[in-house]
Amino acid sequence: MNKKLFIATLLLGASFTHLSGQESPFFELDDKVLVIDNGVIQREILLDDGNGGIHTRSLKLSGEEFNFMDVEQPTAEFRFSVYNISLSGLSKWQYQETRFSGEEAGGASATSIFRGYGIMSVLELQLIYTVYPDLPVIRKQLRLVNNGNKEVMVEELDVEALTLKARPTGTELYTTYSRHKHLGPYEGDWDDPAIALHLPGLRKGVVIGNEAPGVLKRIAYYQDGRDLSAGMTHPDQDFPFRAWLGAGEFFTSPAVFLLLYTDADSPYTALNFTLPDYVKRHMGLEIFRNAYKPVFVYNTWNPFRKQIDAGMIAELAEAAEECGIREFVIDDGWQVNEFTDEAGDLPWWYTQVGDYLIDNVKFPNGLRPVFDDIKEKGMEPGLWLSIGSASTTAAVFREHPEWYVQDPEGATTNLHDPGNMSMRTACMSTGWTNHIRDIIVDLTREHGLTYTKLDFATVTSAYSYDPAIAGCYAEDHAGHHDQAESFISNYRGLFGLFDELQEEAPDLFIDCTFETLGKLHMADYAFLKHAEGNWLSNIEEAPPSGALRVRHLAWQRTPIIPASTLVVGNLRLDSPELEFDFFSLLGTFPIMLGDIREVPASSREWLKGWSDWMEEMQQKYDYLSYRQDLVGFGEPAEGRWDGWQRINTENLEGGIVGVFRQGAVESSRTLTVQGLDDEAEYAVIDADQGDTIGAFSGNELAAKGFRVEMQRLYQGKIFEVSRVEGK
Repeated sequence: MNKKLFIATLLLGASFTHLSGQESPFFELDDKVLVIDNGVIQREILLDDGNGGIHTRSLKLSGEEFNFMDVEQPTAEFRFSVYNISLSGLSKWQYQETRFSGEEAGGASATSIFRGYGIMSVLELQLIYTVYPDLPVIRKQLRLVNNGNKEVMVEELDVEALTLKARPTGTELYTTYSRHKHLGPYEGDWDDPAIALHLPGLRKGVVIGNEAPGVLKRIAYYQDGRDLSAGMTHPDQDFPFRAWLGAGEFFTSPAVFLLLYTDADSPYTALNFTLPDYVKRHMGLEIFRNAYKPVFVYNTWNPFRKQIDAGMIAELAEAAEECGIREFVIDDGWQVNEFTDEAGDLPWWYTQVGDYLIDNVKFPNGLRPVFDDIKEKGMEPGLWLSIGSASTTAAVFREHPEWYVQDPEGATTNLHDPGNMSMRTACMSTGWTNHIRDIIVDLTREHGLTYTKLDFATVTSAYSYDPAIAGCYAEDHAGHHDQAESFISNYRGLFGLFDELQEEAPDLFIDCTFETLGKLHMADYAFLKHAEGNWLSNIEEAPPSGALRVRHLAWQRTPIIPASTLVVGNLRLDSPELEFDFFSLLGTFPIMLGDIREVPASSREWLKGWSDWMEEMQQKYDYLSYRQDLVGFGEPAEGRWDGWQRINTENLEGGIVGVFRQGAVESSRTLTVQGLDDEAEYAVIDADQGDTIGAFSGNELAAKGFRVEMQRLYQGKIFEVSRVEGK
């Protein structure tokens, strides 16, 4: 298989084992009708409606009468265009066969295969439906195979296109990470990895998830009065999806999933418990495949920026050890390029990226002794790099100008900051990926690197709003024909690079910024299948507003996105409100910055105690793998209380809870905890004071809870909820 064909499989997201065409317990095939039923969710698909059409005629929770499908209206089932001809399940298809497969993550799949008619007879269509035990989730992908001898262009791809019993006047849409309530027709964007359609009169709803990458995501509801659709962006959008398939080549779409729920006044029970269960167990995210999860990380970026050297790092590392830091990340400023910096006063990160030679003035003995010192102090060493940028001072830029994205005139350009030509953006469809992979692998093998923070734009900029300055216009790069195809090609090149790093350096933790994904503070499933962490933001406001922003960013993206993948900088360890800032970070990825040398001895001892406590909680509850909303505590905002719980909903042993008073008038609130064993007994412990608040059954904690008082206007408290042994 050539490289392009290999790349074409990268977003499949699952590994399948052929079952010799036999039906799975979750599927029944009878007279061209495929029934999916795992005992929780049921979907009935006509593979041939008598006129060559394909459509779902029933979508329901198993054992219930209510059909989410509007059987009075035609449903497209899917939609895409080839040769600029629009095709869907309403077109005419020749049904061939259905194959059944097992899936490594514990599910099962049915792949129904069709061929087109006439000019489309060269096209093979595969519809792949996957279902899992005990979950009301059906995942779907679409695969297109070009069996002809000419290239075909694929666009306008909707993996799901269904007509549901939902109309704008009576349906509530929860959009933008399912946190904003919207009424009426809707077309989403990169901030919609999942939305919910809630039918308040029926107390039922559907969560629609989209595993497409970055700016190529699209979920739309009731556009042109038609249907719900989810898949890839359309040609009329800023970042259109396009794939060219040569003779014998195929394209497998990212997955779209449907999750049904009932007996609920909002979608949030499903979003807090059912959806995270599916994501954790079956989506294949790196944070869950990697048993190791950092519990307390330090990064040098704020306040030092580029002004670092070996002596300073040694001082910072000594202080970090006393604070209980577990991962020590050296940000920008450690590296130089082969040629002299000719850029004058331009920022360091624009002028010294690409070659990643160690600055022997700042680090005269290299990085190995620096990393060894960090490791001897019980920490893991990390480094910042730009994953897809090179300065004009870099040898790699001068030797390989063909590796960089091109503008419409064929000139190399800078997507990250289009006004600054001292740096160029690499095209991830070129040999650049091998270059940067080899640098990072060498740093892990020769210097002991175990954590990397990767940065800067690769597909489009988070800071530019001109869609013409995005992607790559080169026509001679192996991965893409044109700018539109470069979007999917470059995401796949990026993800393929991450996968190669995971294979070559399996102990390396990859943290990559939202800037690489392409839009402000963006997080999505596609990215997290290949990297453990997503540096979400740089927050430098003074307390208490900085801590509020941290909690708000985490709240807005969870529970759709796992909290422990969301790396929120730049709150400081030398903060005048350290407790409030530190507690706020416990609800997400635990990273802090600042001049740690300025932290007084008493605070270092306090932090060390908390670091040990976090490690203990992680060992007891794996709390970093979970986060749920606190019932009755909504969006973090000034004048309110807010909070979160991180309860292990699999072993039901307990977890941790954080609650915050953000300038609220009320000095006390009742806090309930969900997701525990109703019959078991749990101790609630004030983690800061070590006092046991009381012992409660799981049912009592969920229904009645306990009272929390805070005397200060801006204050947080952390509690451990621990199952009492034998009860």
